[in-house]
Amino acid sequence: MSDACCGPQESAPAPAGSGVEPDHGPTRLWQVRELQLAALAAVLLATGWLIGDNLIGTGLELASAVAGAATFVPGAVRNLLRGRIGVGTLMTIAAIGAVALGQITEAALLGVLFSIAEGLEHYAIVRTRRGLRALLALVPPTASVLREGTEIQVAPDELVLGDRMLLRPGARAATDGVIRAGRTSLDLSAITGESVPVEAGLGDVVHAGAINGGGAIEVEVTALAADSSLARIVHIVEQAQDRKGSGQRLADRIARPLVPAIMILAALIAGLGALLGDPLVWLERALVVLVAASPCALAISIPLTVVAAVGAASRQGALVKGGAALEELGRIGVVALDKTGTLTRNAPRVVDVCPAGNATREEVLAAAAALEARSEHPLARAILAAAATVPAATDVTAVPGHGLHGVLDGTALRLGKPGWITVGPLHAEVERLQEAGATVVLIERDGDLLGAIAVRDELRPEAPEVIAQLRELGVEVAMFTGDNARTATALAAEAGISTVRADLRPEDKAALVERLRGGRRIAMVGDGVNDAPALATAEVGIAMGAMGTDVAIETADVALMGEDLRHLPQLLAHARHARRVMLQNVGLSLAIIGVLIPLAAFGVLGLAAVVFVHELAEVLVILNAIRAARTKPLPGVTAAVAATPAALSLAVAGGGNQQGGSGCCEVC
Repeated sequence: MSDACCGPQESAPAPAGSGVEPDHGPTRLWQVRELQLAALAAVLLATGWLIGDNLIGTGLELASAVAGAATFVPGAVRNLLRGRIGVGTLMTIAAIGAVALGQITEAALLGVLFSIAEGLEHYAIVRTRRGLRALLALVPPTASVLREGTEIQVAPDELVLGDRMLLRPGARAATDGVIRAGRTSLDLSAITGESVPVEAGLGDVVHAGAINGGGAIEVEVTALAADSSLARIVHIVEQAQDRKGSGQRLADRIARPLVPAIMILAALIAGLGALLGDPLVWLERALVVLVAASPCALAISIPLTVVAAVGAASRQGALVKGGAALEELGRIGVVALDKTGTLTRNAPRVVDVCPAGNATREEVLAAAAALEARSEHPLARAILAAAATVPAATDVTAVPGHGLHGVLDGTALRLGKPGWITVGPLHAEVERLQEAGATVVLIERDGDLLGAIAVRDELRPEAPEVIAQLRELGVEVAMFTGDNARTATALAAEAGISTVRADLRPEDKAALVERLRGGRRIAMVGDGVNDAPALATAEVGIAMGAMGTDVAIETADVALMGEDLRHLPQLLAHARHARRVMLQNVGLSLAIIGVLIPLAAFGVLGLAAVVFVHELAEVLVILNAIRAARTKPLPGVTAAVAATPAALSLAVAGGGNQQGGSGCCEVC
């Protein structure tokens, strides 16, 4: 928050064993210290009014002024000793001056209203952060662990790497791990926003907070509770809430010089006015100007909006790293979508194998699998899954944008896209497969074509709905892919996308982002495998399905933790709503200051009226900022997608996932 404001900042409590330090922030509105003091000051002031203008009444009003001032004077004095001048300084000078001039009632009213505004700001921040930390409540208070053949109950923070957690049906995982025994279905809705349970078996990852929806399983602990995916998410979003977007920096740039400028203006009004009339009258007006021009509403307008909006996005299943990413999301006019793993299911399978010459299907698959053996790319996994045997190739080298070459049993192999490898006699077959939407790779042995392998990754079922929703938001949609033009066009037509760029290498995607921008803000959505250059070039890069991927979570500005594309238009609509709230708050704050200063300087409004109007404006700004946490599901978005608490989107605007090995990722 800007130094121009003096409100307290505390975060909400976190469960034990979560890896996040707990605090003792207020859980109810009446527990906020500033509001308690404001209530005390209001009671004292009302009592003083009722008693009347005598020694006791004046004493109660003075006590009211002291109680109200206790919320901001100590902090203002501490800041002043550190050489920092802020809104609290203005309020302190105005309160002391009002008392010195005998306007004790006005000073008390200033303290009451300012304390209410500060208390509401404090409560709003704590509430939004507590909503975020509610994610950590997904971690159970105890975990069942098998140690030396005996099942015992331990707290999550007592788990150690290598422990075997026993998850019975309905139980939640206390930390991240890998299934070592059993098979089940996992409910990840509270983590990734996915409404459909995921089948999981031996070797599959289980994230903290996942619910076991099937049979009992044994999960080997791979991360301490303090380092679990949920704890990382909360840490990252809390850090993101402190990042400043351009709107927040604008508020800071205005508020910081405004405070000393106001003090200079007040001094000029008091000094010059004293030469023209009654010094006490102009001194009083100068004090009123100090209050009228106080930029606290401006200083809190953007930070509080960012805290509310980022927290709401995280509870929906989106990680947005700070105000800068949030603002850019609200201005996006073009979205470029990578094909593999983003528009498609990211679960390709081999649909056809076309041997050339005397080669057999098994020979073609074995040769391709030998080169793909160390690749983690989905297309490589499809080939490996289809091959009966996987011989060991040596000297395997990737040629970015083309394919792989290596040596198997003394013979040279090449695997790659048509064009890099000559299609030869399989020309007709390759065209047929590509027109059917399959990705075709060719395998060559000692310069002779061995065969073609067709791999198809099905379009996500929600993709056409998502594209339609993006268009309704006024967002242009394009598809980028390293695949061939025929395959890309067939899949894009199925999704409803007319702008297609195919046969792209990673660096080509980055160059296309620049050309496609056309003066508009552009977002690149990819799976982080080979999209890093484009993700970094776009105003906002959005990593898809980044749950549990350290590189994506740490480097992205926005990351979709789940695999449901419907989060994307929902997130863009939410960011646009938050940006509108930011602009409304800044406009209201500046308008109030612009109107009150001349009215105060010429004596049209007194201290009590200015205090009331100014603090009312601050309350309105706070209440409006809280609106940024409201999210409305887009038409067609299911309740499960729109309202599921989760941690969703991180976009890689400073670099994405690093390439995970060689293989088809070099091709597609």
